Amino acid sequence: MRLATFNVLHGRSIDDGIVDRKRFAESVAAIDADVLALQEVDRLQPRSGSLDLTTVAAEAAGAVSHRFVAAVVGTPGETYRPLSFDDDGADEPNYGIGLVSRYPVRSWRTLRLSPSPVPGPIYMVGPAGGRGRPMLLRDEPRVMVVAVLDTPWGDVTVGATHLSFVPGWNLWQLRQVVRVLRTFPAPRMLLGDLNLPAAPAALGSGWRPLGRVPTFPSSAPRVQLDHVLADPRGWGTWPSTADVTTPVVPVSDHRPLVVDLPLNGAPGSAGAAPGHPG
Repeated sequence: MRLATFNVLHGRSIDDGIVDRKRFAESVAAIDADVLALQEVDRLQPRSGSLDLTTVAAEAAGAVSHRFVAAVVGTPGETYRPLSFDDDGADEPNYGIGLVSRYPVRSWRTLRLSPSPVPGPIYMVGPAGGRGRPMLLRDEPRVMVVAVLDTPWGDVTVGATHLSFVPGWNLWQLRQVVRVLRTFPAPRMLLGDLNLPAAPAALGSGWRPLGRVPTFPSSAPRVQLDHVLADPRGWGTWPSTADVTTPVVPVSDHRPLVVDLPLNGAPGSAGAAPGHPG
């Protein structure tokens, strides 16, 4: 089973600043994930050609299930508003997260997370990977989408999220999403840009990192902000080690984190995962 999480920077390249549908689709196809969590995803945004990036990713991955969940209506950094209900602003520009799966989804759930009441520091990254001076920005509403997947190894719960960049608030949000995920069937995994380095993400969640490798900035990664975490409760005989890569793709200021779980011998196995030997 290949799992991946990718902050896509609304499909934009940091080299030329352009959002190109073909380049974005080719990047997703190159990741070749069975389950792919996406962050900073646009839907109907003029800046990204009014594309539905989650649908483009699902087509490129050969997925059978996918869902986009908006965190805000409008454009971050410009004019936007929190959603009043799940279908609010469906015909307007949206921004949020996505989950793409080659396995059927038995059920979906959305958890909305309130923004920090105080602004936080954020760093702008240039093409050479240099980090500029921090800017204080107002936080945005956040969201998690949960899917219970019907896999050859039984039901698997996957949560996908993008947490706050405000220090401390992201840890509070992380504890929230872990509590919610534990109400779903095991085994359970959390994928996403947590805006936390590896040690705080592991300690704050109490979950096991399936990959520990820098993912940001994409040109010369120095810190891991993107994670695949596994709940030790109910993990059973699933593998505790995985093959981990951060492939170079021509999109975003993050690299995708790709985790290959060797599952051929897992109880209840009915064969290999789609597209992979195991």
